[in-house]
Amino acid sequence: MAKQKRDYYETLEAAKEASAEDIKKAYRKLAMKYHPDKNPDNKGAEDRFKEVSEAYEVLSNPEKRQTYDQFGHAGLEGLGAGSRGFHHFDMNEAMRTFSGVFGDSIFDTFFGDVFGRRTRRGGARGSDLRYDLTISFEDAAFGTKKKITIPKAEACGTCGGTGAKPGTERTPCPRCGGTGQISTVQGFFSVQRTCNRCGGMGAIVSSPCPECAGSGRVRTRKTISMTIPAGMEDGATLRIMGEGEAGERGGPPGNLYVVLHVESHLIFDRYGDDILCEVPITFATAVLGGEIEVPTLDGKAKLKIPHGTASGQIFRLKGKGIANRRGYGRGDQHVRVIVETPQKLNKRQRQLLEDFSASTGDKEHPRRAAFAARVKKLHKK
Repeated sequence: MAKQKRDYYETLEAAKEASAEDIKKAYRKLAMKYHPDKNPDNKGAEDRFKEVSEAYEVLSNPEKRQTYDQFGHAGLEGLGAGSRGFHHFDMNEAMRTFSGVFGDSIFDTFFGDVFGRRTRRGGARGSDLRYDLTISFEDAAFGTKKKITIPKAEACGTCGGTGAKPGTERTPCPRCGGTGQISTVQGFFSVQRTCNRCGGMGAIVSSPCPECAGSGRVRTRKTISMTIPAGMEDGATLRIMGEGEAGERGGPPGNLYVVLHVESHLIFDRYGDDILCEVPITFATAVLGGEIEVPTLDGKAKLKIPHGTASGQIFRLKGKGIANRRGYGRGDQHVRVIVETPQKLNKRQRQLLEDFSASTGDKEHPRRAAFAARVKKLHKK
């Protein structure tokens, strides 16, 4: 007794109301899972591969699907010898279905775009280019416009990038028939490889352009204007679409990637959108307080120093930092004050400081008193 066939929707693990795209996705998933190349010497996987291929062959055809939905497998048997589905669906048919859905070659299907792009008919895409650009700290903070000049391959102006002599055209490759691929059958498999006559282009140039020798490209130096947004950091990369090498024989151009190198600043250090600088102040200003002038990216600004300021204390100037790349305003500037100790004193200055030191105690130096207390407690242990 012949084995009863499973429901095609159940075979593809798809709902009866599934769209044509959903049917295709279901088949792709299962066909990849059970393909014989991924399951060598596995008869069960091979049978399952043929089963899902047969189900897809029917459900991907609107007329067959409608008939199947109305009458089931029996309806397909009445379609006659011209219809697949009523007879044994063999491996050759399964592989033809597989190749028709995935396209290219079985090798490409399993291993993907290993080399960055598949061979395709038409000109090859141009290479991407890299340019290293050094900018100032201020340009990175506020943004700027720059012009750069790069050596690159541009589309030939004489032939328009086709590689063919003006007045002539490229002709289909006689070896691959214009497909760019040569197919060979190996057992159950149809293997495709790039045509070695046209290099996968699908066409050959019988009369090369005298300007570019048939390549469709000429070497030149091009000046490019570019905008550097505010807030860029060291090592950031900007992509300029279509400004890479021109493609071969009319192929699309590559892209230009500009890598930014930001110069260090004499005063400021950057921390994200914030900046930090150290400003020395006198001993008297630290004790008595006062107002000092500090540098900012916008020029000089006034900063009030309260009396009793300790060395290393940090003050904030709001909105004086780097512009945020996402447009959220600017960061802050942090000012760390460093109390500078006098190096040379005359007799009068020394006497005044000695008198001052003798007249002060723990009240005037609370931090020193607290530290002494901790040391005393430590020694008691």
